[in-house]
Amino acid sequence: MEYQKVLNDIYNEVSKLPKVGSVATSIPELAKVDPDKFGLYLTTFEGKNFSLGDYQEKFSIQSISKVLTLTMALTFLDEKIWERVSVEPSGNAFNSLVQLEYEQGIPRNPFINAGALVIADMLVTVLKDPKQDFLAFIRMLTGIPTIDFNLNVAKSEKETGFRNAAMANFLKSYGNIKNDVDTVLDFYFHQCSVEMSCKELAQAFYFLTNGGRTQTGKRILSKSQVKRTNALMQTCGFYDESGEFTYKVGLPGKSGIGGGIVALLPEKFVVATWNPRLNKKGNSELGMKSLELLTTKTELSIF
Repeated sequence: MEYQKVLNDIYNEVSKLPKVGSVATSIPELAKVDPDKFGLYLTTFEGKNFSLGDYQEKFSIQSISKVLTLTMALTFLDEKIWERVSVEPSGNAFNSLVQLEYEQGIPRNPFINAGALVIADMLVTVLKDPKQDFLAFIRMLTGIPTIDFNLNVAKSEKETGFRNAAMANFLKSYGNIKNDVDTVLDFYFHQCSVEMSCKELAQAFYFLTNGGRTQTGKRILSKSQVKRTNALMQTCGFYDESGEFTYKVGLPGKSGIGGGIVALLPEKFVVATWNPRLNKKGNSELGMKSLELLTTKTELSIF
């Protein structure tokens, strides 16, 4: 497969499209990002790499981090996780409070904000130094010791994160947050502020295309846990646009309001893309289009 030619063709096509969407404004620090940045990076199962554009520029991964916190929680708790969070698509916005009430404090899945807050609470319980331990975990996955938080983004999230604070307190009222709410929120805001490039994201998610092992062969998850994590990304990775992504792209993936998307085809490739212009559902318009073109041109998807 001539992946570089495919990526170049994608770039030529999407660069001619009208500029649709706008950068995230709910977190003021994210609104400062150049809306026309665009990067694409693909690493194959065999370890060959292909790239274009701003693939080495770091950006705030935001909700993409939820896959990594879930992975870390699975290594400690395995199936016990599902006693406190479900595995169903939400059908509602990622920051909706409505569902929590009629489902009595059990979030629909770990990728909406409520579910990610419960996962964050689990990690606060089991880790000695949650923020630094989480960074160390990502650095281990990628082999890159310089990956870090963007403290300005974390601060910006804390200053404007009223809905997340409401959600965490609501979960606490149902007994589904065990630790101090402010401690859990602090960890959550920091996990979302992690900065990575398309290249680093693809490296971080490689274990999910390789049956649970990193590029260096280190076992992270069992094959069964990988199957379940990929299934959750397929059904819940794009909030209430997950069906659309499955329909058009056909890969497990996860988006973030920083404009990043990472997706993969088991035993074939991992691909990460970044453009900060978001559609109304909070997903990168150009990123989704690029990945739709990728699976169309390569005729490679899980279907």
